[in-house]
Amino acid sequence: MSDTTTRALALLNLLQTHRHWPGTELASRLGVTERTVRRDVDRLRELGYRVESTPGAAGGYRLEAGSAVPPLLLTDDEAVTMAIGLRVAATQQLVGGAEVTLTALAKLEQVLPSPLRQRVNALAAAVQPQRIGDAPVVSPVVLGEIALATRDHERLRMRYVDGAGVESVRRVEPHALAPSGRKWFLLCWDLDRDDWRTFRVDRIVSVEHTRVLFTRREISTEEIDERVLIAASWSPQKIEADAVMQLPFPEMQDMFGPWSEGATPEGEHRTRWPFGGSDWREAMYALLWIPEGVEYTTSFPEPHRAELRESVQRLLRALDAPAPTGAASGRGQVR
Repeated sequence: MSDTTTRALALLNLLQTHRHWPGTELASRLGVTERTVRRDVDRLRELGYRVESTPGAAGGYRLEAGSAVPPLLLTDDEAVTMAIGLRVAATQQLVGGAEVTLTALAKLEQVLPSPLRQRVNALAAAVQPQRIGDAPVVSPVVLGEIALATRDHERLRMRYVDGAGVESVRRVEPHALAPSGRKWFLLCWDLDRDDWRTFRVDRIVSVEHTRVLFTRREISTEEIDERVLIAASWSPQKIEADAVMQLPFPEMQDMFGPWSEGATPEGEHRTRWPFGGSDWREAMYALLWIPEGVEYTTSFPEPHRAELRESVQRLLRALDAPAPTGAASGRGQVR
């Protein structure tokens, strides 16, 4: 393979891994001049790849959907089949690595010609994959567009409908897509709130690419997992209640960290904190996280309030009673 061909393939690979490349960066990566990059881009265009260029100091190149499906040389039917399969895998979480599924889907859909994309959308609407329980419907189109923006560090403008049915337009910097239970969540930096926010993907009506890139903010995998877990816990629960703590709001935020999301000040010295669970046991577990010594009241609803009271009373009697003898001493020993 000639050096020219090798370099053109290397250029194509770079264009596929990022939405926009400055010409100077491409030249540096390939070890050539910017003039050589322009010639290689022209060669790719002659082969049917649609490479858009923008002039100026901040200009560069980006790969758009063209008349072919690079670089696998798939047939039309193969490309459509792969796109449908990846969409189903992404929305149903059939593949162990969610990030791998979304990356593959983003790469493929980025270069699908318009006629094939229409076929994919039509077939995806007709395909009814086996669902797990009552998992919400996630738009594979929206999921794919968010995956692209997350990969490329591109700001998005999106229409979002919250749990109360109120629609709003949000400007965000997407950082991670993650499944939790039967739902997909987008963790992003909300530009209007100037803070981290987590959105359910099934409630995102549409997304609009801004072509404005951002510098990724530092956030650990552990914090991403925690914030997604918190967002999942705020989904509508069978039991929902409030706890009003004798704790000023700023102190509560310091103690609870990301878990303080949803809390509101109740006067100068108290904080109202919503919590819930699928049953009274899960809801009670949330109350156990209230710091030691902090008094509180709760709106725990009936009949679960009575069930919790009966369980706590039995627990107190058990703790006040003499410890049973002969059972604990031998348990756990290896014979």
